Amino acid sequence: MNTRPSLWSSLPLVGRASPLHVSLMVGVYLFFATFILWPIVQIVYTGFYKPGKGLTTQYLETIFADPQMVAGLGNSLRVALSTTLLALCISLPLAILAVRFDFPGRGIMSGLLLVPLILPPFVGAIGMRMLLGRFGPLTQIFGYGDTGFDWLGHFRFQGIVLIQALGLYPIMLLNLQAALANVDPAMEQAAYNLGASRWRVFRSITLPLIRPGLFAGCTLVLIWSFTELGTPLMFDFYTITPVQVFKQITEVSGSPIPYALVVVMLFASTLLYLVGKVVLGRGIAAATTKASVQATPIKLTGVRGVLALLPFIFVFALAVLPHLTVVLTSITAQGAWYREVLPSVFTSGHYVEALRDGLAMPSVLNSVKYATMATIIACVVGMTIAVLLVRSNVPGKGVIDALAMLPLAVPGLVLAFGYLSISLFFTQRFPEATRPGGWLIWLNVKEYPVVLLVLAYAARRMPYVVRAATAGLQQTPEDLELAAANLGASKFRVLRKITLPLIVANLIAGALLAFAFAMLEVSDSLLLAQQAEYYPITKAIWELFQRLGDGPYIASALGVWAMVLLALTILGANQILGKKMGAIFRA
Repeated sequence: MNTRPSLWSSLPLVGRASPLHVSLMVGVYLFFATFILWPIVQIVYTGFYKPGKGLTTQYLETIFADPQMVAGLGNSLRVALSTTLLALCISLPLAILAVRFDFPGRGIMSGLLLVPLILPPFVGAIGMRMLLGRFGPLTQIFGYGDTGFDWLGHFRFQGIVLIQALGLYPIMLLNLQAALANVDPAMEQAAYNLGASRWRVFRSITLPLIRPGLFAGCTLVLIWSFTELGTPLMFDFYTITPVQVFKQITEVSGSPIPYALVVVMLFASTLLYLVGKVVLGRGIAAATTKASVQATPIKLTGVRGVLALLPFIFVFALAVLPHLTVVLTSITAQGAWYREVLPSVFTSGHYVEALRDGLAMPSVLNSVKYATMATIIACVVGMTIAVLLVRSNVPGKGVIDALAMLPLAVPGLVLAFGYLSISLFFTQRFPEATRPGGWLIWLNVKEYPVVLLVLAYAARRMPYVVRAATAGLQQTPEDLELAAANLGASKFRVLRKITLPLIVANLIAGALLAFAFAMLEVSDSLLLAQQAEYYPITKAIWELFQRLGDGPYIASALGVWAMVLLALTILGANQILGKKMGAIFRA
């Protein structure tokens, strides 16, 4: 008699939907509903509701009647499309070279091309501003040293697009490399045998087959750049929707207009996603077939190998240039980099001052505290979701997976405003309970933003843990768990003694990514942290950069610390996950 079905049903992680799995599923749906869907719904409600009059479109009409706000939406769209196109132009040739050819230095440079993932555009914008100063290094190089040149005034838009594309292209590169690696070489070879040119093979065979990777990469870059707040803010580009939202909420307290503006951004982001799915998503079902035989890379040596390596070197140098400028600024004596290509006097004093500064060092400690708590929450929720997706038969696993990845597709600015809207909702209805000493004080962003900051960080970075834990569970043999259960081990003992030790490397990788990106979260930090004592590191960098005198130098020192932290964590995660690193950044 076959006892396998009953044995599988006794396992905590394998088989049909057990009561434990159902309980976990309910808990996961509650998390989604409370910390992801509710903020989105609350934004829509605030943007359409007028006290005393109920639902109204008045706020939306106000937005579209304001030429500045309409221009801001247009600029946001232009920035997003330009950034995505530039990132694609950078990534596609590099992905083809990295997958289809083998040449000296390919492995090293393929790794270095991921460096922009550890160099946040928000920090790179500081360096770009230094480069583009009226009497800055670029002015000296091009011979405008005596009269100066207003690079920012003439090329502000182009600077934002360049910085964002150089910061986001690795996400697209990872997706395209994975997609190209899965293309069956036999299909392309058959087309060549029929006399098709290389361009026709690429257009008719390769491009349709890599559409899933193209769609995932373009979608993430498009939505991310459409709602990016930090880079335009650093460039003083005010006629763009994310910055207009930020200015509205900081200058016009309690106004529903910024919430309505975020509703417009949410609808626009959804529309961009749907358009991308229609344009790039056609034929995805046919394109998802995995190659049975991997193509052998063509070996390039001599001059051809050097020519193949040059694009990698050029892109890497261009991507790290703004951040190298940040490093130089952090070690330059105040006022010693003026009308010169390179600084004339160096100092380590800014790092010392950052340790003493009443804003800088506390912000680092705050960020470590917030990111640690957020990572713990993300790991617990992410591991639970991974178990449900891989080791259970609960109904609606596709819905759970889609909701788990939703924070990657929903703009950070939208979720941040959602938490602001929730705070506004409770402070208006329960003023006594949300004031200092009240039991709902944690829902008052102006008085105590720590809890909402941690929850926002956790919700935004939870997908990284889900992807990492899912990959680990998929690689772990189920028979080991089956054997442990067969010997009488309890459900939690199997989880603690068998499953977790086997996937601990993946969990650490996901946790490192969640921690690092939580440390440098921009939208949530700028919007939710409204008192200096609660500032995380990104809000402190922004405030210091606005301070006259030593502010930009200390901000640069903080930026360097941030880059070092991200470098260590991303490299650690990459070492653990290896080639599966790209799965973390797929929508």
